[in-house]
Amino acid sequence: MDSAGHPHRRAMLTGGLAAAAAAVLSGCARDTGRRSTSGKAVPADLKATPASPSPPARPATAKEALARLLEGNKRWVSGNLQHPDRDPDRRQFVAQTQEPYGVVLSCIDSRVPPELLFDTGLGDLFVLRTAAQAAGPVVTGSVEFGPLTTGTPLIVVLGHQRCSAVKASYEALRDGATLPGNLQAVVEALRPAYEKTVRRHGPDAVDTMIRNQADLTAAALRSNKDLSPLVKKGSLAVVSAYYSLDTGRVDVLTGAPA
Repeated sequence: MDSAGHPHRRAMLTGGLAAAAAAVLSGCARDTGRRSTSGKAVPADLKATPASPSPPARPATAKEALARLLEGNKRWVSGNLQHPDRDPDRRQFVAQTQEPYGVVLSCIDSRVPPELLFDTGLGDLFVLRTAAQAAGPVVTGSVEFGPLTTGTPLIVVLGHQRCSAVKASYEALRDGATLPGNLQAVVEALRPAYEKTVRRHGPDAVDTMIRNQADLTAAALRSNKDLSPLVKKGSLAVVSAYYSLDTGRVDVLTGAPA
């Protein structure tokens, strides 16, 4: 008989379908987080989780370390960044010990953060920043820490385009002026670079002094009584470099490992 003539029966059928649908949905809800393997349900807590990728091997030589930094800088220039070593897994990996593969002595300038412009992360670099890479005993001792304690194979002294500290020091020394407070200590630290610059410079004396300052600081570290044996042995390289604010590119000036 046609069920249309039996409202009670139609209601029972409708109710039965609704109940069946609810049971199916309820079962799906209970099985959330489960997957089928050969037709069998597997609890979510027994699922295999993909292993975290292993961190890249630490560069063992100065040449490898410099190559790693310059590859990162290429990514910075192009904008094709990887942001490596910047997650909780890396934080835990380096929590108990560290073995950075490079030391970077750069300027305090807010536009020159080494970790960003070399596209590096946690545990990759020892970073020191002073005005125009001015180096006294404490700074030099801090640079020595990596090579002497953890075998860090590379030191980079990084000057940069339009360095305000160099410009102010150049003008003060040229004009015989004295800068206020401890800024004069920066001026005196840069005097050797100024003297080298006035003997010979191109159309932009300040830019020449920036490069001279990076070169002289690197040379002083290279001949340091504690670092020079490592340099002679080939287990350490001390490089001077120049960073362009316009392009983001780092160019090696002196000391590149063979």
